[in-house]
Amino acid sequence: MVVESVAVTATDIHRTIETVWRMESPKIIAALSRLVRDVGVAEELAQDALVAALEQWPGDGVPRNPAAWLMGTAKHRALDHLRRGPMLDRRHEQLGYEIESGRRDEVSALDDSLDDDVGDDLLRLVFVACHPVLSRDAQVALTLRLLCGLTTDQIARAFLVPEPTIAQRIVRAKKTLTKAGVAFEVPRGEDRATRLAAVLAVVYLVFNEGYTATAGSDWVRRSLCEEALRLARVLAELAPDEPEVHGLASLLEFQASRLGARVDAKGRAVRLNDQDRSRWDRLLITRGIRALERAQRTEAPPGPYALQAGIAACHATAPTPGDTNWPAIVVLYDQLLRVMPSPIVELNRAVAVSMASGPEAALGVVDALAKVPVMKSYHLVSAVRGDLLERLGRLEEARKAFTRAAALAQNEREKELLFERAAACERPA
Repeated sequence: MVVESVAVTATDIHRTIETVWRMESPKIIAALSRLVRDVGVAEELAQDALVAALEQWPGDGVPRNPAAWLMGTAKHRALDHLRRGPMLDRRHEQLGYEIESGRRDEVSALDDSLDDDVGDDLLRLVFVACHPVLSRDAQVALTLRLLCGLTTDQIARAFLVPEPTIAQRIVRAKKTLTKAGVAFEVPRGEDRATRLAAVLAVVYLVFNEGYTATAGSDWVRRSLCEEALRLARVLAELAPDEPEVHGLASLLEFQASRLGARVDAKGRAVRLNDQDRSRWDRLLITRGIRALERAQRTEAPPGPYALQAGIAACHATAPTPGDTNWPAIVVLYDQLLRVMPSPIVELNRAVAVSMASGPEAALGVVDALAKVPVMKSYHLVSAVRGDLLERLGRLEEARKAFTRAAALAQNEREKELLFERAAACERPA
């Protein structure tokens, strides 16, 4: 009997390249950025290494260490770039001379140095991508491109924005960083605290867009949640002494633990109290608890992410909806309002109050929020109001509130759920 070996197809190799690139591109771009001091140039050089892999691996086979191959190729591209390009300082001039004259010792030392402090390089890249000279939209797009390895098409589809818009946004962001002469470094002091807040906000925003998509036909975009969670974990390792980094990581671990239960087999949205809690990921919940403990190892009062993680922990550790410690959640929301006052936080607190003390106790707060200008078009105000009215037996008012919420919602799955709740208010008790 002849045993045939399994052939490795070009498709298999391309999938391998795609996987390795997704995992390693942030490290490669970060290392090159430290050398060439330009994120745009660093990304181009890294892309050159990717193109080389696409050209060579199908014929030569996948290297034994594909990540090292990509990094090595990218580094040589960077050295060639420095040799060919304008020598902006004596260090580059000396490097070019050494390459031309064959003196490889110093070049090898510099080449090897790109393998050092990869973690620090990644942290620098995070801060560069979230520099305040960029708009929040640009920060998000650049973060997803440089640190998550997403293509412009993938980013565009995730946020329902035309691909040319995302491409232009990324190009402008890189040009802005170059023009502003942004240093490739981790800032210090107050500047670091300010920039770190922006970094965490971007990761938080990316996760939230995946957790509850603002528009489109999908209730959850799992890939965005996974990318944000991965970034939060990286930050937790790179900035181990920052409590809010661990607070954010904890929050995202808890939220991600429920992803598998947030939609049914047909992709329809499932409310928290209706979710099958046996489908919640216990490993992620355990990770969330550990991260929250790390966030709380400080005498400083908890920040907004740690407080939100505490709220998420109350849900994650409750075996059934009836076991949820709603009074504790109300207290956490009180603290959150003090450090991060917001009508959306007030709305969430009202929900907690309704669960702890009854719907009547929260209805007045929600009615007042409905009159706040920035909340008039926010569909969840009407959705929460509908829920409270339904629980009070005021079904016709509840139906109108759910219908209004559905009209304001942009996500098709959310519209579907809200219309279903409106229809349920028409049925006899």
